[in-house]
Amino acid sequence: PKNDISTYSENARRIYSLWEVYLNTIDKVVGFLQGKNQSLARLISQNNFLPEASRFDQLDDLDWAFGNMGIQDKAKHLATLYLEDISDFIQECVDDHFGFSRYAERLGRSANSFDELYTSLQQHLTHVDGIALNLLDKQIITHSPKLICFSVPFPGNLYSAFRCAQYVKKNFPEVKLAMGGGFANTELRDLKDARVFEFFDFITLDDGEAPIKSMYEHICGLKKVDELKRTFTLLDEKVRYCNNAQCADFKQNEIGTPDYSDLLLDKYISVIEIANPMHSLWSDGRWNKLTMAHGCYWGKCTFCDTSLDYIKLYEPVAAKVLVDRMELLIEQTGENGFHFVDEAAPPALMRELALEILGRNLVVSWWTNIRFEKSFTLDLCKLLSASGCIAVSGGLEVASDRLLDVIKKGVTVEQVAKVTNHFTQSGIMVHAYLMYGYPTQTVQETVDSLEMVRQLFEAGVIQSGFWHQFALTAHSPIGKNPEEYGIIPKKAEITFANNDIDFEDTTGIDHNIFSFGLKKALYNYMHGICFEFKLQEWFDFKIPKTTVNKNFIKDHLFTPGYFEIKPTSKLLWIGGKRTITSISRLKKGKLIELLLLFFQSKNDILEIALDKTIGEWLVTELDKMSVKNLGGIITYTHFRQDFKRQFEDFDLFWYSKDFQSLKDYGILVL
Repeated sequence: PKNDISTYSENARRIYSLWEVYLNTIDKVVGFLQGKNQSLARLISQNNFLPEASRFDQLDDLDWAFGNMGIQDKAKHLATLYLEDISDFIQECVDDHFGFSRYAERLGRSANSFDELYTSLQQHLTHVDGIALNLLDKQIITHSPKLICFSVPFPGNLYSAFRCAQYVKKNFPEVKLAMGGGFANTELRDLKDARVFEFFDFITLDDGEAPIKSMYEHICGLKKVDELKRTFTLLDEKVRYCNNAQCADFKQNEIGTPDYSDLLLDKYISVIEIANPMHSLWSDGRWNKLTMAHGCYWGKCTFCDTSLDYIKLYEPVAAKVLVDRMELLIEQTGENGFHFVDEAAPPALMRELALEILGRNLVVSWWTNIRFEKSFTLDLCKLLSASGCIAVSGGLEVASDRLLDVIKKGVTVEQVAKVTNHFTQSGIMVHAYLMYGYPTQTVQETVDSLEMVRQLFEAGVIQSGFWHQFALTAHSPIGKNPEEYGIIPKKAEITFANNDIDFEDTTGIDHNIFSFGLKKALYNYMHGICFEFKLQEWFDFKIPKTTVNKNFIKDHLFTPGYFEIKPTSKLLWIGGKRTITSISRLKKGKLIELLLLFFQSKNDILEIALDKTIGEWLVTELDKMSVKNLGGIITYTHFRQDFKRQFEDFDLFWYSKDFQSLKDYGILVL
């Protein structure tokens, strides 16, 4: 600690007094979170192995919270709380900027001016700064780079990037420095402060391949400064933005496969911060990152940065190229898990990806972000599940049809219910992003939105969710035309970062007061309890009664929808192995030849009996429908016409009990 420990909080003094216990357990805990010594889970879960400080105050909830998630997840959560206790101690006593995943985040959030960050960078190095810079120094000496590029995805990475750049400028002045990544792409588009270039030589926007190539050629003397691509630099003491229109971006099929070879994958830890199934999924294990498509195929949501290239420039990657990349990453990392980091993965491309995975007999697990659109039929969801899709996340946002229309989400609550039900029936977990405080949202709509969410969880069609409050961003349709949405932005002079904008809601509603109640209700719904509670019980202030019918979601789920089979729909067989037996039976004095078909799956068996000639024809057609026969998958029209050429009454056959059983078992209509 920087000062006498007696001057710190009771929590910090407790942690300090237990320092020997922390030192004795830290290596074991980190090893466990790295996937080593998994038998330690039971010892950690006994609640007498780890020292406990203020983060453990929530322990009363653990027994039921992790009842369905298992002892390994419970132990990971306890180990995470233990690390967060240590983080609290470091932040209070050693370095007030400290955070495991977000360091000095406050300095980078909505920093319209560079002043505060610049002042912090003139202060003495913190202890953590010293550790990071020592590691950086060793890497520079080892590799002798001419150009170092810092990717800054979030505000919590900004201070460290500047601190590292400052160190390089002082100690290795011959090295050129560049910054790019998500923070630069969204926040630094209006950059004016020349002091930024005391640290960096270049700051690039959007896709980095072409800008870095141009930058490299400029450093090598092959290009002039005005030939840089989407790059800020300093010329004549003024910030200048160079964007050579003649320099084309690389196509998505050309950018290659990510290279994980220098990452210490066995050293990363998996944590569980809260008892949320989706948070467990994305924090657990090792997920290779890929993108199915650049940008968003929808690109209309009014709260989204639709004016920026990372959203508006949509370009998909061919399914064969994607699976080639998956196989390369499996070979390189030894990991078969994939997270497709799309803004919204296109359903048609997801279908082609699934077919390609199945066609190659590739064993993978994968998940991605989607829109809950009607293209996700039950059969498509079954196909995705068969290919290894284990979860999807998507924006339900404000669960109100009026507001979904204002958002231009392109979905309705009824549609979301049916689509999430299709995923759930197929064994795919569903996580919903939820929003409150959207411009023009009324108190009644907030209450009704919570009721919709309650019913979706009670029906079991959504398993995980997260509420966040609406944030106004400069590059969204609302940010560009706030008056159309009944809000008044509080504009500030922009010389550094410009993304999140403070605003005044002309409705006068303080949406902050709903935050705790909404999140507490959701936490309980995720764990399958308290559905019978009146909504008022989640809030310590008066709310109106919901106007939503108590059976709204169930009524729509159990109302059969009309599914029209298109003539071009493809028929795909993903069922198990079959065995065939011919038998004869007397029916009304006639000897009938039948074909008994037995289909074996991993956990079931199906038996159907058909007229022998129809059965033999069907066996041939199933071979044509096989996922292994991707070059010749047949259409519904072909199947129907071929049947009618040889037999009578196709509809009687298609809707027969035996064929419907076979269809449910493994024939998909796509």
